[in-house]
Amino acid sequence: MLEKFMGRSFQKYDSPNPSIRFEPREPIVTSPEPDSELNAVRVALVHDWLTGMRGGEKVLEVLCQLYPHAELFTLVHKPNSVSAVIERHQPHTSIIQSLPNAHKFYRYYLPLFPFAIERFDLNGFDLILSTSHCVAKAVIKTGHTRHLCYCHSPMRYAWDQYDAYFGPERIGALQSQLLRPFFRALARWDAKTSDRVDRFVANSQHVAARIHRYYNRQAQVIHPPVDVEFFRQDNTVPGKHFLVVSALVPYKRIDVAIEACQSIGAQLKIVGQGPELNRLRNMSGDTVEFLGTCSAEVLRQHYREALAVLLPGEEDFGIVPVEALACGRPVVALAKGGALETITDGVSGVLVHDNSASAFADGLLRVSEHSFDSNTIRSKALIFSTDRFIERIRKCVRTTIEAAPENVRC
Repeated sequence: MLEKFMGRSFQKYDSPNPSIRFEPREPIVTSPEPDSELNAVRVALVHDWLTGMRGGEKVLEVLCQLYPHAELFTLVHKPNSVSAVIERHQPHTSIIQSLPNAHKFYRYYLPLFPFAIERFDLNGFDLILSTSHCVAKAVIKTGHTRHLCYCHSPMRYAWDQYDAYFGPERIGALQSQLLRPFFRALARWDAKTSDRVDRFVANSQHVAARIHRYYNRQAQVIHPPVDVEFFRQDNTVPGKHFLVVSALVPYKRIDVAIEACQSIGAQLKIVGQGPELNRLRNMSGDTVEFLGTCSAEVLRQHYREALAVLLPGEEDFGIVPVEALACGRPVVALAKGGALETITDGVSGVLVHDNSASAFADGLLRVSEHSFDSNTIRSKALIFSTDRFIERIRKCVRTTIEAAPENVRC
């Protein structure tokens, strides 16, 4: 039953920050210099799974550049699905890799994830750097090893977003009720294994609050790196249409963006794919255009040409709106989650305090009537640059390694 219903639900999602699976591209900016001060430190990188380049993999990519001699561990790896920087680390995989159709259906094996992650032998490493939104933070370390976890989110479906994944409207009332005890047990395991981490880093204040709520732990906030050198403005004159860049899954609330645009007769372009495509097409008229996936270069031009980028769902952080800001375009976003840390109402966009279509329509009218300065908008994105991320994560790593044992945990 777990395979039947969990697989049906998980195939509609990916994380962290489920977004468009663009073709991996090499950074156009100079790669960060390896952290030479840690040459003598044996580092293990641990990531949940490697099946595409999303927000979490962009964080991992920078860590791979900083620690080129680190060994990389992951539950399952689909070859050539991530950037060459990550592929060069030749990831060690878990028992999940050998199971049938693991590259495509790894989510079916969620009940085995705790067992699989605990089987990695990390004996001999001085530092574990995990990037986790599922089970990566639960690896077992030896006594002398320090463990720093960059947490994208506590396991969403085991905590406050169970209904979004496995609620009655998703898999049926009976199945939802039968699965609930399993996920309660998974939540208890998730909380218990948080003690294996010496220091938590969260990708946003929103996630730091969730770490405190579910793990009773403090977390330093270091926002993810955004390639603000690649995503930048030019002389393109914005059009009169709006843009959505997102995986087409229910909790992203793309339906709200469609209804809002249609209610005011605005053109909407949607970049992305996902299981909601047919439903969203059926509710859309001639004013909505579905563009599918695209290269990073084409995406950048879509940002530049849009009147504004829409973010109708709640995000833990949200790299898409920051990429839009870097291109000088305002964002209309739901005033929850990570958007509160990236969007300044009236300066870099419009915050909508209700996720109804009518409220978003009002937000669209506000952004259409407001005069925004593209240089000011771009300046709001620069604080999320890759250079800033590197500076802060290096400092955090060194602090973790150099701290006396009794002062490591936070």
